[in-house]
Amino acid sequence: MSENEIIAVLRLQHVPNIGDVTAKKLISFCGGAAAIFENKLYNLQKIDGVGSFKLRGLLDAEHLEAAEAEYLFLQKNDIGFTYFMEPDFPTYLKHCIDGPILLFKRGNINLNQKKIISIVGTRKITSYGTAFCEEFIEAIAPLNPIIVSGFAYGVDICAQRAAVKHGLQTIGCLAHGLNQIYPRVHRKYMADIEKDGGFITEFWSNSSPERENFLKRNRIIAGMSEATIVIESAEKGGSLVTADIANSYNRDVFAVPGRSHDKFSVGCNNLLKQQKAQMLTSAADLVYNLGWELENKKSAVVQKQLFVELDDNEKHIYSYLQKEGKQLLDVISLDCKMPVFKVSSTLLNMEMKGVVRPLPGKLFEAI
Repeated sequence: MSENEIIAVLRLQHVPNIGDVTAKKLISFCGGAAAIFENKLYNLQKIDGVGSFKLRGLLDAEHLEAAEAEYLFLQKNDIGFTYFMEPDFPTYLKHCIDGPILLFKRGNINLNQKKIISIVGTRKITSYGTAFCEEFIEAIAPLNPIIVSGFAYGVDICAQRAAVKHGLQTIGCLAHGLNQIYPRVHRKYMADIEKDGGFITEFWSNSSPERENFLKRNRIIAGMSEATIVIESAEKGGSLVTADIANSYNRDVFAVPGRSHDKFSVGCNNLLKQQKAQMLTSAADLVYNLGWELENKKSAVVQKQLFVELDDNEKHIYSYLQKEGKQLLDVISLDCKMPVFKVSSTLLNMEMKGVVRPLPGKLFEAI
């Protein structure tokens, strides 16, 4: 992308009445951002849904000055960017009509991996939520998904730290410019996240973490992911907004159920009652419903043919399945006297080793 074009995109962003939807119409009509400012206003006003009001002040010098200053900031601070018409822009986000036209980024983000999920929830995560989040990410780690979240307190940072622990790429979607970090206490996690992942935002360097920015940020979290997972939520909260947005984008939404009287399970339970989310009790639920398969299934079969080492839990489950035949995840958990999340992660490891295989209807059998 040329310097002239990126400055034109920034200039367009700086015009108060032009949002992402209108900007995309203008860019499409003119064939590029720079061409907009070379066009006649009366031609632009003819575009459906644009009109004179939105174009008010389009050619004011202040917008060009601000764009040039922001571009200089990006260069000086080694901040990258990705344009919605370029190949490296998040694929799923391209399909969202109100998605941003430009994202700023830093770190080592690689979106070639198509398995991308967002994990959100309360900022006041409980011990139950923490345990589920950590065990869930451990279980799906063999599938090498990208974990997207908001880098906030609670569920967000729990998910992102667990992703780093298990060698997964994780992306923090921020509600402010990349010249700052919020919350500040999380600055200590930034280096680890940027080693294999990083941070993205649509906000300029002069943008602070205002309430409305978090609501805008949520559409990016939902939009760039194949599925959104809500681990814990009170009756109201930003994670429920993210779930609603994901539903509006026709994306899969999952919610972790909890006890009816637990404050931070109310939001998830309501999503399930209202059929706005699928129930998530283990990693197997996600894998089955999204149709994911292990990338190294062939090599796992070869491993089994040669030699396979099983730990005690794997031996217990394998012996059980050999004896009982095809069984449901919940039944395996009950009969083997192991928590569902532990059975789920164990089965995924066993599938990698080529000793079990999943079947439709959440059944598993020994090979």
